[in-house]
Amino acid sequence: MDERDKGARIQTLGDAHPREAAGIPPIPLPPSRIPRSRSRSRSRPPPPGPPRSRRPPRVPSRRSPARDAPRPRRKMAAERQAGGSGRGAGAEENKDHREGKDNKENERPAGPQPGGLGDSLGLEILQIVKESQQQHGLRHGDFQRYRGYCSRRLRRLRKTLNFKMGNRHKFTGKKVTEEILSDNRYLLLILMDAERAWSYAMQLKQEANTEPRKRFHLLSRLRKAVKHAEELERLCESNRVDAKTKLEAQAYMAYLTGMLRFEHQEWKAAMEAFNKCKTIYEKLANAFTEEQAVLYNQRVEEISPNIRYCAYNIGDQSAMNELMQMRLRSGGTEGLLAEKLEALITQTRAKQAATMSEVEWRGRTVPVKIDKVRIFLLGLADNEAAIAQAENEETKERLFESLLSECRDAIQAVREELKPDQKQREHSLENDSGKVSNIQYLHSYLTYIKLSTAIKRNESMAKSLQKALLQQQRSDEDGKRSPRPQDLIRLYDIILQNLVELTQLPGLEEDKNFQKEIGLKTLVYKAYRCFFIAQSYVLVKKWSEALVLYERVLKYAREVQSGAGAHRNSLKELPDVQDLITQVNAEKYSLQAAAILDANDPHETESPSQVKDGKPLSERFETFCLDPSLVSKQVSLVHFPPGFQPIPCKPLFFDLALNHVAFPPLEDKVEQKAKSGLTGYIKGIFGFKS
Repeated sequence: MDERDKGARIQTLGDAHPREAAGIPPIPLPPSRIPRSRSRSRSRPPPPGPPRSRRPPRVPSRRSPARDAPRPRRKMAAERQAGGSGRGAGAEENKDHREGKDNKENERPAGPQPGGLGDSLGLEILQIVKESQQQHGLRHGDFQRYRGYCSRRLRRLRKTLNFKMGNRHKFTGKKVTEEILSDNRYLLLILMDAERAWSYAMQLKQEANTEPRKRFHLLSRLRKAVKHAEELERLCESNRVDAKTKLEAQAYMAYLTGMLRFEHQEWKAAMEAFNKCKTIYEKLANAFTEEQAVLYNQRVEEISPNIRYCAYNIGDQSAMNELMQMRLRSGGTEGLLAEKLEALITQTRAKQAATMSEVEWRGRTVPVKIDKVRIFLLGLADNEAAIAQAENEETKERLFESLLSECRDAIQAVREELKPDQKQREHSLENDSGKVSNIQYLHSYLTYIKLSTAIKRNESMAKSLQKALLQQQRSDEDGKRSPRPQDLIRLYDIILQNLVELTQLPGLEEDKNFQKEIGLKTLVYKAYRCFFIAQSYVLVKKWSEALVLYERVLKYAREVQSGAGAHRNSLKELPDVQDLITQVNAEKYSLQAAAILDANDPHETESPSQVKDGKPLSERFETFCLDPSLVSKQVSLVHFPPGFQPIPCKPLFFDLALNHVAFPPLEDKVEQKAKSGLTGYIKGIFGFKS
């Protein structure tokens, strides 16, 4: 290339676009970014120089199928979008993946493992359902979490069995038929469908308390669960399924059908379905060992209250008493029947409350006009009878709490009636010369019931603690703390406080008999309180204090015996004072013997707590003692910061000779200075000295 060609080439590259100069085609601008000229008639002249070269259009190359496939990240996102059901589903799925549960759940469930089409298929339906419910939310009543688990397990099962409902773009419905029933996981697939619909229905049942419209959705989900259960029962009728699985499928179908009829309030059909379910599970429980029959018996116990409730609604009045007994034995109903049974009891008492108009207490009749108070007073005798018949302390404590809760609600209803009646009540007090109004007296009566119930509850707890204290059961394996006398002291303090509140009730200040009864009860509980305070002193070997408290116990007990002449009937429910006197006399003798042995034992080794006097290690090198604090984090080695110590002060010098010193006379120097005058001043200025 000659010089002229080189210059033309350089000029052409200089005029061209920088990207074209480098051999790269220019980036085309979108239409919205192309600048418009101000005048349409005027066109932009082309740039000088040779025309720009354009790249030929790209020919699309044939891509391989692997390149046309979507990216794995997009696929995972699509799966997450398709699999998200309910809030928190993604977090729970990640948790399941971390715990490694996917591989275990995708394996064949418990039951006979088929080797081919001729082998029998088996599925432990009730066991799988119970284990899944307990491990995924139903232990705490979280039906939404259990529904999310069922959805994720369904997706994993379909993926494992290659039984997917189409792809991302199109849904293709499939049904499990008898022809493809070669694995018991196909049965598990339908079971999870039914469980998902049932858990959604139970979740809507909880939300329907505040949103009644959700009840329609609840019934729809229950019908869906029954439909899946019918499909499961139809498949289990195949010859490939064993007899036990067939029976369990029939029982599961009957259980869901009974729940649907129960919600529809079709009592007869619901009772027939529950009876069928109960019969099947009882037969299965009798056919297997005790360990395998536990689940079946538990399901029978869950169904029995529902059957009795249906019988009551059909017309069997004796079923009400049986329901109350079941409620008492189980310590409270749970599940589907809980709310309905409480509502039934309230309705029954409300019907009886219509005939109740007044109540009599301590010789005074008071009209009762508040419906909530009527219902509470009618159920008071039943609640007290249930507490007396309670078999264990846990059930008794729960019944006490229920009674106290109802009593507080009744007191609150009376207080609301007292507020607008304040002026009228003050006017009645002036006219009746101190006599309280009927509504105030009713309030005092309900408060008396509440405080008396609280005293009975604390006394019941004290009795159970006394038994444990006497037996001294130290269960170190369970990690439970053994009872101590201090626990009983706290209970008796609360009882004495309640008794003080009883004496201050309005309308009972002038009731001498009532005040006398409360005084005797106070002496009884004070005696027991002193007794357990003395026992706490015995544990720390304070013999003199314990002996004085035992004497105080005997004093209280004798006062109760001397003053209980006409009030023995009111003291029957209290602990026996004579037994306490006998026990105190025995404790006194053993206390005196222990005190003598403790004083005369010269070889008694001091415990580390007695040896330790708060001195640091640097001050007790010559004394041997076992101090466990030396190996702890708060070891005491020296006093820090160190204390102040006295040191000798710096001496002070006082000039006492100054008063006895005679100074030389200075009169001659003073006179000479006075005679100098102006001449001396001038000489001093110019530096002349005399």
